[in-house]
Amino acid sequence: MRTKKGKKIISILALSILLLAALWVGGCGQKKDAEKGENGQTEKLSGSITVAGSTSVQPFSEVLAEKFMADNPDIQINVQGGGSSQGIAAAASGAADIGASSRELKEEEKKQGLKEYVIAYDGIAVIVHPSNKIDNLKKEDIKNIYLGNITNWKEVGGDDAPITVICREAGSGTRGAFEEIVMEKEDITSKAIIQNSTGAVRTTVAGDKNAIGFVSLPAVNDEVKAIKVDGTEANKENVKNKSYKIARPFIYLTKGEPTGAVKAFIDFVLSDEGQKIIEDEGAVRIK
Repeated sequence: MRTKKGKKIISILALSILLLAALWVGGCGQKKDAEKGENGQTEKLSGSITVAGSTSVQPFSEVLAEKFMADNPDIQINVQGGGSSQGIAAAASGAADIGASSRELKEEEKKQGLKEYVIAYDGIAVIVHPSNKIDNLKKEDIKNIYLGNITNWKEVGGDDAPITVICREAGSGTRGAFEEIVMEKEDITSKAIIQNSTGAVRTTVAGDKNAIGFVSLPAVNDEVKAIKVDGTEANKENVKNKSYKIARPFIYLTKGEPTGAVKAFIDFVLSDEGQKIIEDEGAVRIK
């Protein structure tokens, strides 16, 4: 038979065990919550993103991707060209996480479940060789040059020399926007020399004193001369105030609502930091 003293000792031991158990459970719970909280704060993005499409948007995507990857080392972003039409198709099919377009989507393309994000605005500069004395053309004259109706520079106030017409390939967003704005959907002359990138157009014009071409505004450098159109200079300020009429949007496209790393990258591009990068690289920020 237990004594009162023995019962008291057992009661104290039992209570102590219960208190220790409670403290242990509580401590474990706090540790778990702390780990959960730390994970919520330090959770890192990981995976890969493919961006494909417009060669005019491509240089911007590359710079933006470089900065985003530096901040998120577990993310790999692959940036590819191919043209706006290919970028739209790649986003629609899932071949690319993000499609890049430098033209507005056609009605049939808008029916493919794509979500559009305008990330910047860009001017399309009409360029000639620096030695060409022409520094201004009417939009109507540019149209007639690309229709093949005007074939000599003397017809628009230049030297007596045949015009070499340089154009982007079918499917190019730059060409699509040029056809929409300048050509008003009329066909470009079959005599035009076709190049498959912005850089190739610029290089060709730089190497031919009688050439004319069109490129994304940020692609203009000292090798070529951007002419005025209807008296308005092709520059960022005139694109922004809409006085320069040959302009278009830069668009990112996703199949439905983006998630995870893709959403985070697009959010970054649309952030103040991303928009400043776009502005520093020569396009017009959207905000």
